[in-house]
Amino acid sequence: MCGIVGYLGPREATDVVVGGLQRLEYRGYDSAGIAIYDPKTGLQLRRSVGKLVGLIARLHHEPARGNVGLGHTRWATHGGVTEINAHPHRDARGQIVVIQNGIVENYLELKARLVEQGVPFVSQTDTEVIAHLVGHYYAQTQCLEAALRLALADLRGGNAVVAFCINEPDRLVAARLGNAGGVVLGLGEGESFVASDVPAILDYTRDLVFLEDREMAVITAEGVTITTLAGDPVQRKPVTIPWDPIAAARGDYKHFMEKEIHEQPRALMDALRGRVDQEAGAVHFEDLRLDDAALCKVERIYAVACGTAWHAGLIAKFMIERLARVRVEVDYASEFRYREPVLGDDALLLAFTQSGETVDTLAAMEEARNQGVPAVAIVNAIGSQAARVADGGPLYLHAGPEIGVASTKAFTSMLLVAYLFALRLAQARGTLDAAALQPHLQALIELPGKAATVIEQSIPICLELAEQYHRVGGALFLGRQANYPIALEGALKLKEISYIHAEGYPAGEMKHGPIALIDETMPVICIAPQDEIYPKMISNIEQVRARHGQVIAIGTSGDADLASKADHVITIPPTLPMLQPILAVIPLQLLAYYVALRRGCDVDQPRNLAKSVTVE
Repeated sequence: MCGIVGYLGPREATDVVVGGLQRLEYRGYDSAGIAIYDPKTGLQLRRSVGKLVGLIARLHHEPARGNVGLGHTRWATHGGVTEINAHPHRDARGQIVVIQNGIVENYLELKARLVEQGVPFVSQTDTEVIAHLVGHYYAQTQCLEAALRLALADLRGGNAVVAFCINEPDRLVAARLGNAGGVVLGLGEGESFVASDVPAILDYTRDLVFLEDREMAVITAEGVTITTLAGDPVQRKPVTIPWDPIAAARGDYKHFMEKEIHEQPRALMDALRGRVDQEAGAVHFEDLRLDDAALCKVERIYAVACGTAWHAGLIAKFMIERLARVRVEVDYASEFRYREPVLGDDALLLAFTQSGETVDTLAAMEEARNQGVPAVAIVNAIGSQAARVADGGPLYLHAGPEIGVASTKAFTSMLLVAYLFALRLAQARGTLDAAALQPHLQALIELPGKAATVIEQSIPICLELAEQYHRVGGALFLGRQANYPIALEGALKLKEISYIHAEGYPAGEMKHGPIALIDETMPVICIAPQDEIYPKMISNIEQVRARHGQVIAIGTSGDADLASKADHVITIPPTLPMLQPILAVIPLQLLAYYVALRRGCDVDQPRNLAKSVTVE
């Protein structure tokens, strides 16, 4: 969620860049830095730890002047919060500076390769790898655009990168790899801008161009030239953003729900920031107030939530019990508060809430406090009531504002944070050591990129399915184990925004009632990734086909057997079993969205629903 701003033109670049960073400070507040270039004074780097006010104070004492520059507010992923880890980062020759929003999934491998070649590293960040790669290829090509193109070919993961070279002072080069970080280009009269989000540059221009996945832009004061990473030219007309602040926040998406579905790779990345230490094989939560001794004392967890968050709690049960071997019970918060629960001295309450203001969830937390049981809140809204009363600490999602009533990015972020919490428990209790944690951490690092792939690949087929099935009267969603709650969530999404009756069921329970509903008009959505119970799920699909049901399957890429048995297949990349639900739910969100769109429903504000339920 790092903030990026760049500028070329007649204005003082420091003013433009710092002003833009102030509008993006919500995207990163660990540290900040700028690089400003002037032909007389050369490249001027200023960096500071903490909020942007620290950098502003430094610039007051150490001004930086010039007409081209770039800046960054950091939210740490790799490496601690230190000035040396703050962006921008330089190559070994000091000719090139780079800022980045994203995660380099293979940075350990690339760093080892560069170190073997004698490249000196001064920080602990993955971004420095990009700077050195660009510097390496620039020495060969003497062209910043070509060097960045070659460097990006070495990277795995979603990344937005802006680079500058003192040998080509009339340009910035920006690129987008994957969907985990946005790149917005602003066009002015004799000046150009680049940013990671629209608000940073709206004071200067309303004419914007949005860079797409695997595209690169050469930015000069006269304009921008866009190509694919393969070098093919791209023609794209600028979008004029109106003064309406809501439209500006929505960008070029039709609805906030659509925008928030597409923001999930970025949201997942932000949920990981500062919490995963790949080199040490460890998980850290800065705000968790329970140390290893307190976590070892926990023998039972009560997960409480409402609506979509309750589905996250159900999946968290599988994660925590499998990884940390701690018993978990899941309650609707609205029921928990009235059933006079007996919690015990070895209990922990785990509250899931996007808003942090849901009255039933807050009441459940109060009940835990009355019984002397610590509460941990997995919550999105910073400073919310749930975050304040969670005596065990808030575990923030950092998903950013979620405007659409039907939760999407908050749900998948909840699942990722729950997985991290399960690993933190396992780490404290000794059920997973550092070596055993490594494959989980690598899978988590790769997850944002895989989520971006799911979105890109799912849109065409979900559009076709919406056209085919938008008139149906009902739908059945089936899943097993951790994917059973995904069936519940898929059914809820369809109900919420399209008003089609839908039910989610454990696939093994199909013969205990729901099978009576199945006929040739009934779409049956089956979540069937390849896992240890995959053969059971295939058997359930065959039972649906025997009753002439229309099978829409969510399966693992390359699964030919599933493709032969389902009418339609939407694929997700392979990952660890407990992470499959995060990827599997994304096509269901898209399907519900496009069905609702086809039916003419109010997607962002469905009837009778509110974003946060603050009364009974």
